[in-house]
Amino acid sequence: MRGQRQGVAQMRSSLNPACDCRASLVAELMRRPAAAEYATDPLRPLLASLIAGRACGAGVLPTRLGLEPPDFTALWDHYFPGPPLSLEAGRCQDLPELDDLIDLLLSYRAGKSQAEGWVARLVAHGCAGRDHLWQDLGLADRNELSLLMETAFPSLAALNRSDMKWKKLIYRHYCQRDGLYLCPAPSCGACADYALCFGPEDQNT
Repeated sequence: MRGQRQGVAQMRSSLNPACDCRASLVAELMRRPAAAEYATDPLRPLLASLIAGRACGAGVLPTRLGLEPPDFTALWDHYFPGPPLSLEAGRCQDLPELDDLIDLLLSYRAGKSQAEGWVARLVAHGCAGRDHLWQDLGLADRNELSLLMETAFPSLAALNRSDMKWKKLIYRHYCQRDGLYLCPAPSCGACADYALCFGPEDQNT
């Protein structure tokens, strides 16, 4: 019977090893005894998914997720007490506008959690990838990214009324803030590249 259960577990793992890797690591992180202030933070499960995804090789974030060493240590000590997971550097390119993107995101932060400042850095670094932002961050899907944005930067998320792709939205407001408007179309609906900015964000689009 025990051998049969092990065989079933091995079969499930072979069907979707990346999903199983994430799920087991998220469960382990969420079992760690964080103080109530951090255990109840709605950003905690999203950070757990991001970290687990990165540990499983998803995303492009750097070794410390783009955080300064003291912030990286604080993230683990406060939200996931215990030994950090092993995170290898992703394929994160240099981004000249990185600091500007961080400042933009911070200007929209909810002001409820220290982690919002860390998330601003994570998201800005994720913009250096070439896939959808949720993929570049190592999240499980776009729904997790939407919840992350709504929680950490609610006033920015509220501007996404037409379900624009998140990386496109961030850069749109970044350009507008600096007085740049590069899109030649008079409105989004009239733009030939509408599908590039709006629509589903799955593995194949």
